[in-house]
Amino acid sequence: MTTPLLLLRCVQLGIHISELELLTIGTINDMYTEMQNDENQGSYSTLASQDDMDRF
Repeated sequence: MTTPLLLLRCVQLGIHISELELLTIGTINDMYTEMQNDENQGSYSTLASQDDMDRF
């Protein structure tokens, strides 16, 4: 990850520059991924049944 991309992710997440010393790059990436997952409602329309889990 480049510095400009990290700063862009921080802006998109609403993280203030003074908060960066409290977070790791991995934490910021995880937060961004979760934000993207929250915005995408259609991805989890099919849920596994108990039968599916048993076969797994």
